Amino acid sequence: MYRKNNPHQLKFENFYIPFSGHLREDNRWIILAGQIPWDQIEQAYGELFCENNGCPAISARIALGALLIKERLGTSDRETVDQIRENPYLQYFLGLKEYQDEPPFDHSMMTHFRKRFDKEILGDINEKIVEAAMKDTGNSNVDPTDSKKNSSDKDENEPPSNKGKMIVDATCTPADIAYPTDLSLLNEAREKSEEIIDAMHKPFTGVRRKPRTYRHKARKAYLAVAKQKKPGARKIRKAIGQQLRYLKRNLGYIDLMAEEGLLLYLNKRLYRLLLIIKELYRQQLWMYENRTHSIADRIVSLYQPHVRPIVRGKAKNPVEFGAKVSISLVDGFSFVERIDWDAYNESCDLIEQIKRYRQRFGFYPESVHVDKIYRTRDNRRFCKKHGIRLSGPPLGKPIGHAEQLKEQRKLQHQDELDRIAVEGKFGQGKRRFSLARIMTKLAQTSEVSIMVTFIVMNLEKILTGVISFLLFIWWPLLARHRGTDLNCSNHRLAAA
Repeated sequence: MYRKNNPHQLKFENFYIPFSGHLREDNRWIILAGQIPWDQIEQAYGELFCENNGCPAISARIALGALLIKERLGTSDRETVDQIRENPYLQYFLGLKEYQDEPPFDHSMMTHFRKRFDKEILGDINEKIVEAAMKDTGNSNVDPTDSKKNSSDKDENEPPSNKGKMIVDATCTPADIAYPTDLSLLNEAREKSEEIIDAMHKPFTGVRRKPRTYRHKARKAYLAVAKQKKPGARKIRKAIGQQLRYLKRNLGYIDLMAEEGLLLYLNKRLYRLLLIIKELYRQQLWMYENRTHSIADRIVSLYQPHVRPIVRGKAKNPVEFGAKVSISLVDGFSFVERIDWDAYNESCDLIEQIKRYRQRFGFYPESVHVDKIYRTRDNRRFCKKHGIRLSGPPLGKPIGHAEQLKEQRKLQHQDELDRIAVEGKFGQGKRRFSLARIMTKLAQTSEVSIMVTFIVMNLEKILTGVISFLLFIWWPLLARHRGTDLNCSNHRLAAA
């Protein structure tokens, strides 16, 4: 059976609101708003501004809340503002007192919000959120309040016993750049140098001749190799040499024009590009002359010169281009330990991460679950000194009878299973959220985007726990209500 509905849409004034003008307390945004320490964030955010000078800035709750909404919904800056304008729950999450039809800020303010926060402030916010969540649940294995209770019962000189499980790993968060090759970088640098020459010559158009750049010939020589499916190494090297000579000619003209004081005609963007192009030319010329493909602080993008190649050794992507992030996972909550744009050995940070664990919770972890690269002699020595069990097989030949070796292999297998949680956390950040491609362009804003992603993942875990708790409470009531309805229907059938 099908009943035809009225094809004419009702006017929005007559649209029925099911909650009678009130918000539901079990809404996800209402729950998340109560899990964030807005007062402490407001205090840290207010220190960035003057008290009596200038126009009042947008509140910290709106600034941080907008970044959290954008990351959780996976929308652009424009779409985020539209969602906030249309959704009363999002406006409540931002701290507005009543629903308003106008957007609370322009979409361009999202960039300023990312610039005002840094990774240190967001790291403190993340720790406060996790600490409050662990206190509320009460079933955490590493509740920070337990250390205070234990220290009052024991001798003050006796250190607290180790407790909890810490999982450590690192990953790369790729930036939104094209895959860099030496030839494509030189061609792009050459085109931008021609744009710089045009800007410096513009005031003298018709007065004197513009320097000859041979841009059409250079473009044709680049495409002759770039369009080939599999150009040989000799052809690629010849094309790189040609682009280097074209770029050298352009930079020579720019130096001559700079001596005449024509750099004043460049805007901030072009002047920044000029400095990057000169460094790129120096690196590419050195690699070309020395027949190598590696150099310190290698530039792989003109517009994001802070991005470095990170060799990961993965089967799909052996080299990634972005920030390297090291995190620790405790009871499903993630803590960002380090964000760096240069490649580094993550095993050197393990001791500091264990010390930060003690600063957060008041005691060392009982066990640390890491990958093979972390199991260095220094890390093993530190863990043994403080009674921490480091996952993985011990050094040397296995010692013991068959039963002991069997238990050791079983424990090592369980350690590897426990370490899967951190891989799942990376997968959640890259598949569900934006860690697979960081769309922001500046180094600071990219770091803020990474930190916001891990804060949102921690909030997702808190939200899942709250919903599970509500279902645990409501399910018996719903089952009882359904049972009552079923009994009433049976009595009616019997009476009929």
